[in-house]
This record gives sequence, C-alpha cells and structure tokens, in this order.
Amino acid sequence: MSTVKASLPLSLKLSFSAFLAVMVPVYWVNYGPTNFLYFCDVALLLCLLSIWTERRLPASMAAVGILLPQVLWCADFLGELFGFHLVGLTAYMFDPNRSFFLRGLSFFHGWLPFLILFLVKRLGYDRRALPAWTLLAWGLCLVAYFFLPPAGTVLPDPKIPVNINYVFGFDDAHPQTWLPAPLYLIGWLLTLLVVVYLPTHWALRRWLVPKQTASAKAELAAYLSKLSYKRA
Repeated sequence: MSTVKASLPLSLKLSFSAFLAVMVPVYWVNYGPTNFLYFCDVALLLCLLSIWTERRLPASMAAVGILLPQVLWCADFLGELFGFHLVGLTAYMFDPNRSFFLRGLSFFHGWLPFLILFLVKRLGYDRRALPAWTLLAWGLCLVAYFFLPPAGTVLPDPKIPVNINYVFGFDDAHPQTWLPAPLYLIGWLLTLLVVVYLPTHWALRRWLVPKQTASAKAELAAYLSKLSYKRA
C-alpha cells in the first residue's frame, strides 16, 4: 500500500516535536520509563512517526486505540474538577504532590484526539490499524500484567506508575476482586477489542476514507467513462 503525500505543515512537525522533547525527559525522570507503556504515551510516539514520515498507519493505530479512551479521560477530568468521581482516571491531575508543570503536561490528553483526527483526515485511514493496534495493545497489557507492579503496590516513589493500562482494575490502590485476576485480564483484552477498537475502526473506515481509495475510484470512473465514449 503506497503512502499518500499529504505535506503536513512544518510548523506542526516542529511544535509537536518540541512538546515531546520537553515531555519525554520530564516524564522519564518523574514517572520512570515504564510510564511510556501506557496506551496514550505510545499513541504520542506513533503520532510523531506519522507526522514526520507522513505514513497513515501509525496515526491510524493511535486513532483506533485511544480516541474513545481520551474522551473518557476528558469526561473524568471534568467530573473530578466539579467534584464528581467518575472512574478516577484523572485523580493524579489533582495530586498536590505533583507540580503544576508536571500535571500541565498531561493536558495533552485533551488535544491529542483532535490532532489524531486531523492526521487521519489528512493522511487517510489505514484499515490495517485494527489488527496492528490490537496486537500492540494486548502485548503492552501482557507486559504490564506479568512484569510490572500490580494495583496496590506501594513503591518508594509514589509517582512511579502501577497497574499500567488497568490490567488489574480501574483502582490503582486496590486490585479488582470480583473476578480472578487471569479471567479479568482476558475479559479486559476482549473488552478493549469489542467496546473500544472495533467501533472506532468501523467509524473511521466509514467516515475517513483513505485519499488513495477515493482517488482510485475517481480514476476508475473517468477511465470507464472514456471507454464508454469510445465504444459509442
């Protein structure tokens, strides 16, 4: 599948790269390297790849993976802001032990969905994104489940993440108890696929048709029109 040359603005490439040049080392120092296994952080790096290469697959993968979860993040943040506890995804944004600068960097969750939609609209949607992101996300979950601290782990630095990608439940302080942990993990992986990834894939496939496909259809229609004219 060839790449559509969309000529993304240089200003976007430079500004997004500048943001990551600040965010990545700050997050690395404060949260540790395992923080970059979160879906949203992986999506940032995929967007960087798409922005510079202008290939649609990385941006399409990010779209499938985090568009819906980022909407939930924004809703949870607004709920916490007005005193309503939704699921607790953004409780860290109100932690006084974290600097305003550190928390401010996390506002990328609010604008990242719009950037992803812009990229997919501009570059086109790659249907390979669904299997590619699903395999990547499941792999990240398995790493978090088998090798990283589970929910409820008390670490010397409380900023170091536990329960990455919520493989032990939505409460970082306590693992879920209503299902055996392995069964919950399997259910979580399937839920991500059925509830998050598939609906997003179907919506993007329907409304964000790749430019290459649209161009090919136009060329085919023009060719058939010329062929019919010649026969007449």
